[in-house]
Amino acid sequence: MSRVKIITDSMTDLPNEIINRYEIKVLPLTISFGEEEYRDGVDLSSQDFYSKLSKAKELPRTSQIPPQVFYDTFKGLLEEGHEILCINGSSRASGTHQSALLAKTDLSSDKIQVFDTMGLSFGGGLLVLEAARMAEEGLKKEDIIVKLTEYKERVDHIFTVETLEYLKKGGRLNPMKAVIGGILNVKPILTVANGIVEPLDKVRGSKKVIGKMVELASERGGDFKDKTIALAHANSPEAVNSLREKVLQELNPKEVITADIGCTIGTHAGPGTLALFYFK
Repeated sequence: MSRVKIITDSMTDLPNEIINRYEIKVLPLTISFGEEEYRDGVDLSSQDFYSKLSKAKELPRTSQIPPQVFYDTFKGLLEEGHEILCINGSSRASGTHQSALLAKTDLSSDKIQVFDTMGLSFGGGLLVLEAARMAEEGLKKEDIIVKLTEYKERVDHIFTVETLEYLKKGGRLNPMKAVIGGILNVKPILTVANGIVEPLDKVRGSKKVIGKMVELASERGGDFKDKTIALAHANSPEAVNSLREKVLQELNPKEVITADIGCTIGTHAGPGTLALFYFK
């Protein structure tokens, strides 16, 4: 029996070393600056994206992966003899998951499974990584789905943004809830619940935000000695290094993975976003 092929979309922000290590197929969403279109992570790196974003007069737009792209990808992999497990970023943030479901229906193959992480950035990426590890161990795709369904309920997102304007303008945060940030030097700490962004906490002053994020992780996540923690940042290498040091010092996890927040998530979260993810 052929090994299960793992497919994901660029919303899951997988680092290249994980993509290459497990031969994961990543399909890119599209980023548009005016009339110019770029495939996330293919035509435009995260570094180049944040450089363009800093000079842009209008916010870029993101477009879901169309069903035909999934159809062609699935069809090619089926012809190579693969079984397919497609694991997508939150269906409540993008129509990409629905595109994958349409492609699966059109192909009418029981060799394809499509899974909605309801996660954003490496919150979804953690599930992709676990699936890839299980596939390498030889688990069937149906058994992997059972495990992912269990793990999905335990994924925690804790993140902060430089400004709530990107989330507000992109329609990813209720404007009334966005009032917590931007006043009196309050830094919001956010999470993802049921696939969408929700406020979690706040601190006064950016210097306190990393300590508060780690404190929340400790309260919500319990003992980390056998757990993986993933960190992600939007063009903030110094901040993510500080977060990493604090995580290692305070939480002592089994493993720490660091990822760049790519163009799609970066469009809606903005530069300066800092995040950590783990299983509760």
